[in-house]
Amino acid sequence: MDHPKRSTLKKLAAIGLTAGVVTHAPYVFARKKVTLRVLGTHVTLQEAIRKQAMLDLGINIEFTPAGSAAVLQKASMDPSSFDLYEQWSNSINVLWNAGSIQPIEKKRLTYFNEINTLTKTGKLTPDANIGAGDAPYKLLNVQDNGTLSADESDLISFLPYVHNVDSFGYNTAMIKPGIAYETESWGWLLDKEHAGKVAIVNAPTIGLFDLALAAQSKGLIKFKNIGAMTRSELDRLFNILLDYKRQGHFAGYWNSVPESVEFMKSQRVHIESMFSPAVAALNSQNINVRFAAPKEGYRGWHGVMCLSSQTKNSVKDAAYDYMNWWLSGWPGAFIARQGYYISNPQRSKALLSPEEWDYWYLGKKADVDLLNTNREVAVKAGEQRNGGSYNKRFSNVAVWNSVMPTYDYSLQKWYELISR
Repeated sequence: MDHPKRSTLKKLAAIGLTAGVVTHAPYVFARKKVTLRVLGTHVTLQEAIRKQAMLDLGINIEFTPAGSAAVLQKASMDPSSFDLYEQWSNSINVLWNAGSIQPIEKKRLTYFNEINTLTKTGKLTPDANIGAGDAPYKLLNVQDNGTLSADESDLISFLPYVHNVDSFGYNTAMIKPGIAYETESWGWLLDKEHAGKVAIVNAPTIGLFDLALAAQSKGLIKFKNIGAMTRSELDRLFNILLDYKRQGHFAGYWNSVPESVEFMKSQRVHIESMFSPAVAALNSQNINVRFAAPKEGYRGWHGVMCLSSQTKNSVKDAAYDYMNWWLSGWPGAFIARQGYYISNPQRSKALLSPEEWDYWYLGKKADVDLLNTNREVAVKAGEQRNGGSYNKRFSNVAVWNSVMPTYDYSLQKWYELISR
């Protein structure tokens, strides 16, 4: 007579139910090291971050960085190509509607209660301007009916972590410095005096808003809602932009932070869409680029860390470990030195010097030289960050990186602009 256990296994095998039992065994006995695949942009997929995370977590981590448009396309088409996705909140609606990401359980997030109000209510301060478009708090919570909204729930669509406000950078050797919130203006991107020396980020959910803010600032067009432009508004905007292009106004469209640095360093451009680490990198090389604080308000962005709909079992556990690691202190301090903010800043404060905290978060003058993440001087003593404190910057958001209802049409118009 068969041993009872053997008999049960035979019966299970007969109906094809042993696969889970058999394939799971190697994880137990081989002590196989989990590999976590992270797809995202150069903003957060930095080698120093990968190395520190692997050291702290004891897992293999593979980073696949690319331009924002490319990673969004890959993630929406093939959720099996990644375990975690890191980009901006404007990608959430696309990924959620494509079924590429799964809800994240708040109860598995160690520091969720420390996350500040920016992604919970949309404001850091009571009088802050929320900004048009995809303000992240509108997309955070997963509802029972599968929609995303601001109504608090137990499941969220993304982990809030890195964020900042963006504008444009300009070489002060070529363009006279303006005054924050007073004379600096998005309109500068379309000033004829900078013709042939202007670059825009090649991302239709980002660069489009830089140009829309510029055109509106110059009085060339007025949008009813800049965060949700209509087809006719897009037609009018792109007629204006194509006219500028025909006159040779744009020197290029950059796809990554290193490329934007090269554009400015080589003097191919004097003014361009920029992200904070690019400005810091150029300043550390003694190229004086100023990150503008436009009088019209910033374009805000919020980092989102998303879980692939295909991620499960031990890899999913590792993904939660990595998400929790990002809010554990070290990463927030690291990215602060590049001009970025983290959703629970108090935890990173202890790992920043008082001078670093005062400069990056409080907007005070630097009392000493401050180093970047490569241990180079990025901020000289006496310098003050343009745009002021964390709270001040996020009180002046004009529009968030957004996927508008007219997204597909805007893509078509965008590719017409960059390819003609």
